[in-house]
Amino acid sequence: MSDLVSIITPCYNSEKYISDTIESVLQQTYSHWEWIIVDDNSTDKSTEIIQKYSDSRIKLIKQTQNIGAAVARNRALECASGRFITFLDSDDIWLPTFLEKSVEFLCSKKETLVYASYKRVDENLQPKLDDFIAEDHIDYKRMLYNCPIPMLTAMYDSQEIGKIEIPIVDKREDHAMWLTILSKTKEARAITESLGIYRMRENSYSRNKFEILFKQFDVYFKFLKLPLHKSVFYTICWALNGLKKYGRF
Repeated sequence: MSDLVSIITPCYNSEKYISDTIESVLQQTYSHWEWIIVDDNSTDKSTEIIQKYSDSRIKLIKQTQNIGAAVARNRALECASGRFITFLDSDDIWLPTFLEKSVEFLCSKKETLVYASYKRVDENLQPKLDDFIAEDHIDYKRMLYNCPIPMLTAMYDSQEIGKIEIPIVDKREDHAMWLTILSKTKEARAITESLGIYRMRENSYSRNKFEILFKQFDVYFKFLKLPLHKSVFYTICWALNGLKKYGRF
């Protein structure tokens, strides 16, 4: 398993969490990786903390103006040279075998896209909800109903489908990207073991829920260009699935 993994991370004002994130990557049992971190013009000490780590595999790109997470990820993607592409936000954590088990799964089973279950905790890493359990055999049609694939524990093989630019769909770019990938490959496969830790930060709950609902509608109506009635139908399904998953959408 000598194939290079490119890790993509946008960072903005993450001084409280970025050390935990970095340590989780350095503790990976699979060591053949490059990590491209794009600091999105942070105003805190995020870049100072990142620069304290002298590992040559960590590549920091500093923005002089804020460009947003999706554009920052795409800038990192342009610099990525790995066969396998994976994403890690600057406040989340991987368990030590995430890279090893994901690469092994893709190679041994000859799959294109894999994702794993993950733990859901509060800002202080205390359990918040039960583990999210990855659902196997996610295809394009299934993906229309909601977005079960997280950025945190997903990895795809760019040798098979190329590097996929992240669509600029405000706050719903992850869903749009997985739909793009699943339009090019048969399905996403699941590792049911929890291999990541997702921080459910309180400030993320304060977003206007109806604003997010309309942004999700835009995924169907503007990005996928589905008819109005289908866009409304899938938006309702997405909201109901969010209520089931989190008690909110």
